[in-house]
Amino acid sequence: QVQLVESGGGLAQAGGSLRLSCAASQRTFSSYHMGWFRQAPGKERKFVAAINWSGGNTVYADSVKGRFTISRDNAKSTVYLQMNSLKPEDTAVYYCAAGRYMTGQAMGADYWGQGTQVTVSS
Repeated sequence: QVQLVESGGGLAQAGGSLRLSCAASQRTFSSYHMGWFRQAPGKERKFVAAINWSGGNTVYADSVKGRFTISRDNAKSTVYLQMNSLKPEDTAVYYCAAGRYMTGQAMGADYWGQGTQVTVSS
């Protein structure tokens, strides 16, 4: 069982930045691919970004490419999502995820965090 705790959400203005963090409880953190998903009100949860177990490979949704950067620190069992040039349409609850399956376009999530709210005002 992997427990994930997100932090760093909040309110930002359009064009601004936020950095999300996700701390994992599992000592085998480095064996999991990690990712971020988001869910806007009334919409389904969607993939945002993922990073493989070593940090050497990343994938992004087209909607965030060039603006968001995912990274991880295996020594701290933490994954990050740096969000720049934020847009109102980025407003959503952001969920951290851990999984053992990752493709060139997305990842499969076996474990989820509780979510953190990101609100971008225009």
